[in-house]
Amino acid sequence: MTTAAAPAPPATMRAERFAGTGRLVRLAVRRDRIRLPVWLVALTAILAFSASSVAGLYPTAAELRTVAVASAASPVALATNGLVSGYTTGAVLASQIVMPLALAAGLMTILLVVRHTRQNEETGSAELIGSAVVGRQALLTAALTVAVATNVILGAVSGFVLVVQGFPVSGSVALGAAVAGAGLAFAAVAAVAAQITDGARTANGLAGAALGVAFLLRAVGDMTGTVTGDGTRVVAGWPSWLSPIGWAEQIRPYDDNAWWVLLLPLVFSVAAGAVAVVLTGRRDIGSGLVPTRPGPARAPRGLATATGSAWRIQRTIWFWWAFGIVVLALVYGAVADQIDDFLGDGDQGDELLADLGGGGVSDLIDAYFAAIFAMMAVAVAGYAVQALLRMRGEETAGRLEPVLATALSRPRWMLAHVGLVTVGIVALQALTGAAMGLGHGLIVGDAPGHVGRLTGAALVFAPAILVVAGAVVLFVGALPAWSIALSWGALAICLVIGLFGPLLGIPETVRNVSPFTHIPAVPAAAITAGPLVVLAVIAVALCAAGVMAFRRRDLTMS
Repeated sequence: MTTAAAPAPPATMRAERFAGTGRLVRLAVRRDRIRLPVWLVALTAILAFSASSVAGLYPTAAELRTVAVASAASPVALATNGLVSGYTTGAVLASQIVMPLALAAGLMTILLVVRHTRQNEETGSAELIGSAVVGRQALLTAALTVAVATNVILGAVSGFVLVVQGFPVSGSVALGAAVAGAGLAFAAVAAVAAQITDGARTANGLAGAALGVAFLLRAVGDMTGTVTGDGTRVVAGWPSWLSPIGWAEQIRPYDDNAWWVLLLPLVFSVAAGAVAVVLTGRRDIGSGLVPTRPGPARAPRGLATATGSAWRIQRTIWFWWAFGIVVLALVYGAVADQIDDFLGDGDQGDELLADLGGGGVSDLIDAYFAAIFAMMAVAVAGYAVQALLRMRGEETAGRLEPVLATALSRPRWMLAHVGLVTVGIVALQALTGAAMGLGHGLIVGDAPGHVGRLTGAALVFAPAILVVAGAVVLFVGALPAWSIALSWGALAICLVIGLFGPLLGIPETVRNVSPFTHIPAVPAAAITAGPLVVLAVIAVALCAAGVMAFRRRDLTMS
């Protein structure tokens, strides 16, 4: 007589779903043993430099109060920096650094979670791992575990760095917790996005869009807030409370140290993470909850060409970047007429804008545009890095090898991508200038005149962006295994030493490494053709070297 086996108890079944999580955590840490330390070191270095620069720029209480009052009264400062909460050294630092660090932590965490979930499924690694003794939810749980640990380490190191520099312990810990909380929230967002979509690019795009919406909600909430007390404190509007980045600001390090606000990102992270875990059981491996729409029965004729294929790969990236660029440029343009009230007419305003790339001239509005153009140009360089690294992604995914098995040569394939990204850079710069001119023109009048003038000014920064693009092409062609780290590292160098070098006290000889330091501060300064021509030649030389190196090396097989 055969006896049926008793069903496993629910606790055992739940444990089986998470079996192997510890080993997957160790695997994820090993895969990111270089990438994650680079992120952590870069972010804490930016924090340390910012802390020392604030202490050096505003050594007296009177100067700190002046900066706080001006920032609280200006939508420009509230949109670009963050919420103002007092005029101690720590409070001024928090008003300038919490928002950028929260944004960077969110981006870092999104890329991390998607890489270890959806990308593993896309490349087939998840199916191979699933054939072992690994539970259904183990892959996602491991990714979230690594994300949580990374953000906790970032928060702890950030607080420690500030304490070492002499900032109050309670405020330093609160600042680190605020940044970590924002990172945790976007880890959960990325986890849900990875279940909805069926591709890593789409998941990154969806989670990145959520990050952008959070930034805009925070900016709108801060700009529509009310100034209270002695003019050094801003109570944000309700949109800020809908954003994880806004939650990080609402903790108000070195002021209220509102620890209860940490419950918002923690509860959100747990809830959204639980939703993601549940969704993993509602779909098949390799597929998303939202099915991919079937393509047309017949492919467009241009898809069979190198340029058509490259455009199909690159178009989604460009459209997302164009949307974000236009929105930001409109906001920056609309508030430009208030820059006089923010900085005043004295030498201090000129000096601050000079440090930000504005040239230090008497026309503060043009100097403001020059500083914003410099920052937006670095953002467009970020598009160039992401788009050109798609070439490396096609190679490692195994899709490039069959393409090159046809009559298409390696140089033609690479040049198609480089050409499209070059056009994309110029188009994004034109959109930056046009949107900023439109936003400013609608406020002060003469929109057509401002659109034309600022579009031309924005295009002046294109050669510097092309140098960054040329470096990425060289890395992909000559150093493929290190191309991702080197490309993003080069962009980080341009951001830190090129854009914020004067604020951080970096010597001019070091800052000259960045191509952005050689661009005239247009529209505040006259255009000089010499540096632009030299940068263009360097960009062409880097691209040519990258194409030649790619032609001679072996492909990376998937």
